[in-house]
Amino acid sequence: AGLVPFGKSTTPEFGLTATTETLLAGATRNPWNVAHSSGGSSGGAAVAVAARVVPVAHASDGGGSIRIPASCNGLVGLKPSRGRSVLAGRPDPGVDISVNGCVSRSVRDTAAWLAATEQTGDSATFTPVGAIAGASTERRRIMLDIPNALGNEPDAEVRAAVEAAAELCRSLGHTVIERRAPIDGPQFSADFILLWANGALEVVNLVRGMAPAGADLSQLLEPLTLELAAHAEAQGQAALMAAIGRLQAVQAQYAAMFSDADIYLTPVLAKPPVELGQIDGSKGMAVFETLSDYVGYTPLQNVAGAPAISLPLAWSQSGLPIGIHFSAPAGEERRLLELAYELEEAQPWAARVPGVNAG
Repeated sequence: AGLVPFGKSTTPEFGLTATTETLLAGATRNPWNVAHSSGGSSGGAAVAVAARVVPVAHASDGGGSIRIPASCNGLVGLKPSRGRSVLAGRPDPGVDISVNGCVSRSVRDTAAWLAATEQTGDSATFTPVGAIAGASTERRRIMLDIPNALGNEPDAEVRAAVEAAAELCRSLGHTVIERRAPIDGPQFSADFILLWANGALEVVNLVRGMAPAGADLSQLLEPLTLELAAHAEAQGQAALMAAIGRLQAVQAQYAAMFSDADIYLTPVLAKPPVELGQIDGSKGMAVFETLSDYVGYTPLQNVAGAPAISLPLAWSQSGLPIGIHFSAPAGEERRLLELAYELEEAQPWAARVPGVNAG
């Protein structure tokens, strides 16, 4: 595509949490307010784009890691469908949740990235999207769902922002109906955390194999990584396989939501970007008391293998970005990008620049 990569941006340890604050390197700060989180796991990528250091940056998403930092930093963040992009590793034999994409400042740049990186040819999982260049005249049926997977309400500013986005869609001629997703939220959350913990266990086992005999892993890995791994070990393989079975069933439940809807609309996060230190990985798994509520919206599409996009349509009263989350059935990135173009034109965000920037 002619892009020249020139650096590695910051992430939380192994991408395991939703803020880029590490014991090793400290905090990657939000350019809209440096006392607040940049999100994660692609937090450094999002800050580099938001602060005008680069126009676009690679990001990956295994539970919201494109969409969360896009929301926190006022960017466009598209999570592609599972199998849409060129392969970057071996597929997970259980539930392959992680995909590659980008964060950018415009729908145009995100659409160009997708066109450059999608699979083509006979082996492509989906019919290629190609270069989506603008909005569609087709009007969509949008399903609005504001409480998170645990049934909890978001922050009042977030609710107001999502309701305003729904009203904007209505004003453009789309149909919006409020309805809950038919997912067992608490079970889904527990199963996803166990799947996530198994990823941490793979990391810990890899480090065990590389470290000198008798090495103190607490000097090599953060408490969250170690406690997630311990959780996976304690639950055992049978519990993991049962969780994977339930998560695989969620794929069909998610797909069924679109029998009479085209797009699913929710918040990205339950709050505007939180202050640094609120999601503290040094506390280990206790952080999930805060984290599960804050990030309860994004993992569903990773499990379903579906595309989802965060759009910077709102800002809090204190000037922090609030992303709005749209998702669609697997393979329907075109649907999301066409709507995103329309919303970008109706409510432009390009003129907004954070106080910390490279300009």
